[in-house]
Amino acid sequence: MSPNLSPTWKDPSVLLVSVGIAGVGDFIYLVTINILVFQMTGSAAAVAALWVIGPLVNVLTKFWTGSFIDYRSKRNIMMTTYLARGTLIFVIPFLPHITFVYGILILLSTAKAFFIPSSMTYMTQLVPRHIRKRYNSIQSLTTSGAFIIGPSIAGTLIMLTDLTMTLIITAFAFFIAALLLYFLPKKEVLDKQAIPTLSIKQIKQDWSIVLTLLHDLKYVTLVYVAYLGTTIFSFTMDAQEVVFTQRVIGLSEIDYSLLISITGIGSIVGAFLLAVFFQKTSLRSLIAVGILMQTTGYLIYAFSWSFWSIAVGFTILGFFNAFLNAGITTFYQNNIPVKLMGRVTSILQLLQSLLQIIFVLAVGALADIIPLRSTIIGLASSMLIVALLIVFNVFRPTKKGYFLESE
Repeated sequence: MSPNLSPTWKDPSVLLVSVGIAGVGDFIYLVTINILVFQMTGSAAAVAALWVIGPLVNVLTKFWTGSFIDYRSKRNIMMTTYLARGTLIFVIPFLPHITFVYGILILLSTAKAFFIPSSMTYMTQLVPRHIRKRYNSIQSLTTSGAFIIGPSIAGTLIMLTDLTMTLIITAFAFFIAALLLYFLPKKEVLDKQAIPTLSIKQIKQDWSIVLTLLHDLKYVTLVYVAYLGTTIFSFTMDAQEVVFTQRVIGLSEIDYSLLISITGIGSIVGAFLLAVFFQKTSLRSLIAVGILMQTTGYLIYAFSWSFWSIAVGFTILGFFNAFLNAGITTFYQNNIPVKLMGRVTSILQLLQSLLQIIFVLAVGALADIIPLRSTIIGLASSMLIVALLIVFNVFRPTKKGYFLESE
C-alpha cells in the first residue's frame, strides 16, 4: 500500500517530507557557507576550519544534551532547532566580520547537536516497528537525493541571485520543515513537575544509567560501536580525499567534483532499489552486505591508480551506503529503549566525535612521515577487519531475535 494512502504512514510521511526539506537546506547551506567564508577571508585554512567546528561542538555538548532531551518533548526540540537554524542562517549574510560568522556557525552546530538525538528518538516513537525498515529505506533515498539536489540548487541559486539570497531561501526551508513538524503529534505525556533540573549530579546519574544499559546490552553495543568504528575510518579517509585524489592520483578539481557526483548518483540508485525491494532483504543482510560492500568500495579507492578505478570504488560505496544506514538505524531503534535513546545517542556520538578528531589529527601529523597512500590503505584495511567482525556477529544463530522486524 502506498505510504500516502495508509493511515499508518500518514504521520511518518509528514516527518519524511520535513526531514527531506531540511536535508536539502543543509546541503545548500554547506555549499554556500564554504564560498562565503572563502570570499570573506581568502584563506583555505579558514574554510577547512568549518569541518572542525561540528566535532568540537559535539565534544562540548554531547555529554549533557541527552539529559536534556529525554525529559522533554522530542518534537518540540526538533522544531526549536529548525527555527534556530533558520534564524541563524538568515542573519549570516548581514554579519560584518568573519568572527561573528564563526560564532553563528558554533551556534548552528550546537542546534544540530540537539537535533540528531531528538530526531532519532522521535522517529522511533512515531514510526511503528513493523514499518521502520521501509521508513529508513525511504529516508536513505531522501538523504541521498538531498546530497545531489542540494548542491545543484545551491549552484543555481548563487548563479541566478547571490549568496545573500541563497542563504535567506535556505533559512525559509528550515522554517517550512519546522511548520510541518507542528502538525505531528507529541508522543509523550510530560509532567513538568517531574522534569529534573539539568545539573552535574543529574548528568552523572544519566551517564551511570546509560553505561549500565550498554553493559547489559553487550551484543547491541558491540555491533553498533563496531559500526561507529567504521564511520570513524571512513570519516578520516574522507578528510584526506581531496589531497589523495589530486596529489597521489593526479586528478583535477573537475575530476574530483565529478567523482562526488558519481558517488551521489550511486547512493540514489542504491537507496531507490532498497526502497522498492526492501521486503526481499532481511535486516541482517542489509547490515552485512552494506558494511562489506562499503568497505570494498573504500579498499578499491585506497589501491586506485586512475579516475575510473576511484569511480568504481565510489560507486560501490555510494550504492551500498543506503543499505547499511537503513539496516543499522533500524537495528538501533529496535533494540535501544526509547526512554533512554536521547542519552544513549548523545553519549555514543560524543565518543564518535572524540575519535574522529583524534584520527584526523593523527593522520595529519603522520602526513609528512608516512606516504598518504599507505595511510589510506591502512585505514581501509582496518575498516575491513571491523566489518568482518560485524558480519560474524550479525549472523550468529543465537542472536536472531535482535533482528526481528515486528514485536
